[in-house]
Amino acid sequence: MSGLMIAALPAFLASVVEWTEAFTIVLAVGNTRGWRSPIWGVVGGLATLGIIVGVFGTPLVIFHDQVTQTFHIVIGIVLLLFGMRWLRKAILRFAGIIAIHDEELIYQREVAELRARGLRPRAWDQIGFWFSYKAVLLEGLEVAFIVLALGAQGGSALQAAVLGALAAFIVVLGAGAALHKPLAFVPENFMKFVVGAMLTTFGIFWGSEGLLINWRLGDAMLLVILAGVCVTSFIGVRMLAAIAPQGARVAARNI
Repeated sequence: MSGLMIAALPAFLASVVEWTEAFTIVLAVGNTRGWRSPIWGVVGGLATLGIIVGVFGTPLVIFHDQVTQTFHIVIGIVLLLFGMRWLRKAILRFAGIIAIHDEELIYQREVAELRARGLRPRAWDQIGFWFSYKAVLLEGLEVAFIVLALGAQGGSALQAAVLGALAAFIVVLGAGAALHKPLAFVPENFMKFVVGAMLTTFGIFWGSEGLLINWRLGDAMLLVILAGVCVTSFIGVRMLAAIAPQGARVAARNI
């Protein structure tokens, strides 16, 4: 796997998950209160995320040649934390401990909350704007930090990660515009598992390089680590599913 794909693929998959969740909220706002204000909310959220990536990403590109071992360790830890967080949620959902993400249910809840706030004003709708802005910003923040961490490997990695995130936005927006309903068919938990496993793998690999550990297989060691992470996670799913009470799993799926 090339360095650019290492940055672009996880950024794309992570972004599909987050943009899908943001789209559900924006769709609820648009269908309930009209589209003018939520569209501007989306634009504002994307602009804020762009500023964040630009402010923190520019130094990564300019000063990459001066990156220290400590920096490699820090980036490795950041990726490891994000990866294990996503992996933990995916494992718990596969095991039936917590509920699978249900976009249709979330959409209905958002619509009910928005309707409870009353009719929209005829002109500018602050509620519609802020609901959409907050959805894009909060879901996109995690993507932004993942993009920055993946882009820290230097070269064109940051551009590749940004393009991966933008490509995901276009895919989700296109699918949402065509279907005009929550994208419940997106296998969010499986994608969370894949992204979590990949980020955990990169975190272990780059963090270890910062500690001056020499991998004899070079970049091919990424596949070995990834296989180990996936096998360990699968064992974790089986063990948790075995020890969790059946009633707890049923209740979790009904949340």
